[in-house]
Amino acid sequence: MTTSEFATLRRSIEQLRQSVSGVRGAFGDAPEVRRLVNDLERLEIDAAELASREPLRPAHYSGHVPEHVVVPDTPLDESMFSDADDEGLGGYHGDRS
Repeated sequence: MTTSEFATLRRSIEQLRQSVSGVRGAFGDAPEVRRLVNDLERLEIDAAELASREPLRPAHYSGHVPEHVVVPDTPLDESMFSDADDEGLGGYHGDRS
């Protein structure tokens, strides 16, 4: 993550803190509110830990480009499915045409 991404994350966490504060004002110390507060604290801890770590790979790294596989639009050879059951039809073995 870049510095701007961390800044965005911190702003989002702060907005969430304000929202949770409003919910706490409306619902008091309900168990659900306590869980939200706990989740918010966990987000803050995790964000701080990530900010102090090195990324696994540089932000500009695009990684391995998977091989492009072309799937033809032509019909498949029906003989490939001659001994297969039609799923969902209870083992239909009749004429496939």
